[in-house]
Amino acid sequence: MAAWIDRTERLHDFDHLPGRLVGLDTEFMRTDSFAPKLALIQIEIDSRIALIDPIADIDMSVLARRLGDPNTISIMHSASEDLDALSSLLPNSLGTLFDTQIAAAFCGLGAGLGYQKLVLIVCGVDLPKGETRSDWLQRPLTPSQLEYAAQDVIHLPVLHADLSARLSSRGFADWHAEDCARMLARARHREPDLQPQTAYRGAAEWTREQQARLRRVLIWRDATARRIDKPRPWILDDPRILDLAANPPANANELAERGRGLRALRGTERAELLEVLRSPLSAEELDFESIPAAADGEERRVIRALKEIVTTRAGELDLPEGLLCSRRHLESLYLSRQWPAALEGWRKPLLHDALMNRLSEL
Repeated sequence: MAAWIDRTERLHDFDHLPGRLVGLDTEFMRTDSFAPKLALIQIEIDSRIALIDPIADIDMSVLARRLGDPNTISIMHSASEDLDALSSLLPNSLGTLFDTQIAAAFCGLGAGLGYQKLVLIVCGVDLPKGETRSDWLQRPLTPSQLEYAAQDVIHLPVLHADLSARLSSRGFADWHAEDCARMLARARHREPDLQPQTAYRGAAEWTREQQARLRRVLIWRDATARRIDKPRPWILDDPRILDLAANPPANANELAERGRGLRALRGTERAELLEVLRSPLSAEELDFESIPAAADGEERRVIRALKEIVTTRAGELDLPEGLLCSRRHLESLYLSRQWPAALEGWRKPLLHDALMNRLSEL
């Protein structure tokens, strides 16, 4: 039976439980906000389960201190979005993470496995999926929601024990730990992208000024979405960003007409956007990373050749190709001719020389 915790004193009861392992999951909603709205925290400690209500007036410092302790191992499945949801509670993220989805990939069980599938493989339990899209901000939660939430952590200790043994036997425990630590580092240092225009390769043929204006608008949209806590497309969707950056409106009336239907582009934000679009570009703003041209036949040929090296090495290691090196990182390597930061660590000695030598030959 899971304990429902909506008072600080009840949370203190769980803090006194022994053990370094904590099963951890969250439920959150992200439909009308920039940041995910944390709706529930599920923990498992020493075979006891708690469902913690973050909407209630609870002092979470005890939980934050325990989860942030480097000696505490938080067992989570596909933790990236949960870490985002927990960021206000855990500004320094977790102490130590054991991600079961990453572990399953290293163990040869499959890349990107969902929690239900992994529990079925390892535990032989077929979990219900009916509450996946529930309204987790409603109160009270239904019995079905409470049961679903508890199931999300009850199997984590068994998964941890099984996957830890498999990682050790395959010799990948250190690599898994490194990838989990890398995920925590990203969670601690989530910074806005200062070169967001590079993702819009369809604008590669634009003038320098148009590209700079596109970058300026994208940075403004991100900062505004964070400030007013609304999804980016509510402020300005991608098609209109491209339209406005390429051909700025002459005045406020034209901007209002071209921005019709955008739910968060109102009043102050619309006036700000007009200034962003119309004001002259500085010399500093014109010094930016150009948008790479859309992939042509030559780029695709080189990427295929590099991918063959990854495929061969992944086969030798019995690891998923995407875990070893994604296509996105090969594209980054091709465009910049610089070793991607994401491929540092255990991947570098496996791939660096072969990929860089092949790249220099092509």
